Amino acid sequence: MAETENPVVDNAADHRYELTEKGLTAFATYHRHAGHISIPHVEAPPALQGTGAAGRLMEGIVAHARAERTKLLPLCPYAAAWLQRHPEHQDIVLG
Repeated sequence: MAETENPVVDNAADHRYELTEKGLTAFATYHRHAGHISIPHVEAPPALQGTGAAGRLMEGIVAHARAERTKLLPLCPYAAAWLQRHPEHQDIVLG
């Protein structure tokens, strides 16, 4: 996975992907299943909303899924909408 200024980390203990910017953390909760990862919730602190942080978080989640050779099941409306706006990632979307 390419190194970025603010990498998305897999906080396995809390079952969430995290992106910290400006001392604040945007996150997506997840559940691992056989062959896919479901994303039920994506959240960015109010101070990060509108900055693209949630989109950068989603890019990092996609990178993690590709590295693990698994699919994503977006249950969160934001995650589903983001993936629909990025057809280049449809190959890893389950459903």
